[in-house]
Amino acid sequence: MARGRIISKREVEPDPLYSNRLLARFINRVMESGKKSVAQKVVYQALDKIKDQTEKNPILVFETALRNVSPRLEVRPRRVGGASYQVPMEVRGDRKEALAIRWLILSAKSRSSSQYKTMADKLAAEMIDASNGVGAAIKKKEDTHRMAEANKAFAHFRW
Repeated sequence: MARGRIISKREVEPDPLYSNRLLARFINRVMESGKKSVAQKVVYQALDKIKDQTEKNPILVFETALRNVSPRLEVRPRRVGGASYQVPMEVRGDRKEALAIRWLILSAKSRSSSQYKTMADKLAAEMIDASNGVGAAIKKKEDTHRMAEANKAFAHFRW
């Protein structure tokens, strides 16, 4: 933890094709081993597939999917008197987006390889499902909310 000075948050440059900062963050999370051009290619192919399948604006589908996957509550461990409690807490804006992006990518990666050949296919299918309110990423959000609801009794330990 830094002492003394406040660490400034680095601003992410918008992506080159759609000029969207959220999409640029998404591309950066898809990227592996520093291969940004490969990640951009995969995400842009996924957006093209979304456009072909739904005939809607792919950026709107992407933003709707992220909004649907974003959690409102999460549980965080809090030690009180030797016991560890799962305390439900509200999720702040930046972390909400980060969790939504992470869950979308993880659930897309875990889709079966027999049905979807490429990562672009998997991403497109997961984004379409999430924008319609179904899919593995939505299930993850609901599980998180369910866990927070179950531990509502420990909300008074919030700091």
